[in-house]
This record gives sequence, structure tokens and C-alpha cells, in this order.
Amino acid sequence: MKITHTEIFKLTIPMEPFVIATEVCSATQNIFIRIHTDEGIIGMGECSAFPMLVGETQNTCFEIAKDFARITKGLNPLDIIGILKLLDQYIAFNSTIKSAWDIALNDISAKASGLPLYAFLGGIKKDIHTDLTIGIDTPEKMAEKARQFVANGVTIIKVKLGKNGEEDVRRIKLIREAVGYSIQLRVDANQGWDMETAIRTLNAIAPYSIEFCEQPIHHHFDHQLPEVRKQSAVKIMADESVFNHYDAIRLIEADAIDYINIKLAKSGGILEAQKIADAAGERGIPCMLGGMTESRLGLTAKVHFAMTHPNIQFYDLDTCLLGQYEDPVIGGANYNNYHLEVSDGAGIDADIDETFLEKCEKIVV
Repeated sequence: MKITHTEIFKLTIPMEPFVIATEVCSATQNIFIRIHTDEGIIGMGECSAFPMLVGETQNTCFEIAKDFARITKGLNPLDIIGILKLLDQYIAFNSTIKSAWDIALNDISAKASGLPLYAFLGGIKKDIHTDLTIGIDTPEKMAEKARQFVANGVTIIKVKLGKNGEEDVRRIKLIREAVGYSIQLRVDANQGWDMETAIRTLNAIAPYSIEFCEQPIHHHFDHQLPEVRKQSAVKIMADESVFNHYDAIRLIEADAIDYINIKLAKSGGILEAQKIADAAGERGIPCMLGGMTESRLGLTAKVHFAMTHPNIQFYDLDTCLLGQYEDPVIGGANYNNYHLEVSDGAGIDADIDETFLEKCEKIVV
């Protein structure tokens, strides 16, 4: 089997503005690719760029994608490890656009095997129960949003914090008062606090029963994470500090974290994500699977991957519920009362509607 050509699309989906400590998202910055082969099998891949996290934009991903398509043309798509190594040799970092290739190549191999992606990767179906995230707003508006979530059946809420420590405490206080203690609360500071603010804020919100806090301080200050963890009454999860399994091992061995958030767009795709989950599992650190602002196609790849590793125990897979105004995906994963389900069709078993793609900037290489 050989790759004949690759279609590359800028997949921009307008969305309700979503505020985190470092960024405001009003539209997806996604790239969708279709890798075509001489046997008629087409691999689907998608990535979602978050500039403040990964240092990539939709435009940079689009330009690098052209090079990747040229480099991989004529190669055997079943040689996933070989192709990904070639892409790493061509350019360092750029994990976001590399993840689209990783997903599409795995999709081709799974389809060639006649298996759903999770089965091709050696997984089995399991319950994937996602949280739903509240973006940063006034404490009162966030509490009201939490009430609406619970009324709609949400039982796990993730709360974005990191703008102001004192106000963050009030946010959690009002949210907990609004939803009671039967609802799980987890928080994410997105690197927004300094060490002193993190320790003070985490200990202040601990009485409100917080499951864990993601990335309390900037990754530049990873050396301070062990002290934050030591003094915090809330468990610490690394996100922006872990791009690969080397990062994971470094932080675990420094006693800096309790958990790790894996994202395909950070790790470069499934291959490295597996290494992170393995390294963490071997050292007794459970993982969460999260994401950026992927469409339901990218989400589907993540759900398949989540079913492949017992050490992935938490799920932050609400990307398509965060106010995307359109759903251009055909097939793919579905939400069933915040539990995610995938079909047993071969590969990812999802595509993007052609009518939507006609509106997108495109190139074929």
C-alpha cells in the first residue's frame, strides 16, 4: 500500500467564546486531513491548535502539513512508526500537526485490518464518562452555569480558574453551594497562579471537596511543583508540563504530581500518548485524557484511544459541548448523557461533511 496524496483543510468552527486563564477561544483552529492510498483506503486525521499551550496556530499547522504531505507521498502508510520518525527528523516539536498524521495513519491501519481503532490498538470498550467545563466568568455567572449543568444531568464539573486567587475561591464557594456535594468538582488553573497563590488558593478551596487541580503554575516553574504538591491539600495534575513521556517521568520522579492529563495534540498523537500512559502507569500515576477544541472527528479518535489503556481513568472529553455552533461530522462518537460511545465500524469510522468542507480553505498535495 502507498500514499497517493493528502487533502488538507482549515477546519474552522465558530463557537461561543470560552475563557481560560491564558486565552479566549471564539472559533476552532483545527486542521483536518485525509490521507489517500492506492488501495482506496482513506485515513482521517484532525488536530486542534492552542497557540498559548503548544506554540502552534492553524496557519502554522497548515503550512507544515503541506511539507508532511510531500514527505509522506509514496510511502507505506502501515509503517506508522517509520513515518512518524521521519516527520520528527524533518522538524522538531510541532506536536499538534504531527498528531493529525498519527491519527490518520492509525485510521488507515485499523481499516486495513477491518477493526475499529480501539480494537486495532489492543483495547476493549469501557465506560467513558466525561466532565463538562465552566469557563472563567464572574463567580455568580459560573455558579448559575453549574446549576444549569446539573439540571441537564452533569455529575462531574471542571471549573476553569487562574485569573485571581481570591476571586477563584469565591467561584468555587458559590459553585459548591449551587450544586451541593454529590457533584464532583475538579479545577484547572491553566498555569495562571504563581507558587504562593497556588498554595494559598488550593488550601482555601480544599474544604469544598475538590478532586484535583490541573496545572496550578506555569511550566517554566516545574521545579516548584514538588513544593506546591507538598503544601497543597488538593491533588495536583500536570497538563502543560507534560508533552511527552520524558516530561512525565521527570515530574513523577520529582514527586511533583499525582496525575497527568494526556492530550493527543500535545504528545504528537497516539504513539507518544501510549508511552506517557505506560510510563505513568508503571510508576503508579493515573492519567486523564483531555483535548483542545477538536470537532467530533478528533473527539472520536480520543475516545478510541481512551479505551486502550487501563491507566487512563479520568476523562475531559467535552470539547464538542463547549459551544461549537456547527457539527459537520458524519458518524463518529456520540454523547449519551455525558457517556461517550463509538461504533464498531473499521477505523475511526467518521468523516467531515463535504458541504461544510466546501467552505474551508483546502490544498491537495
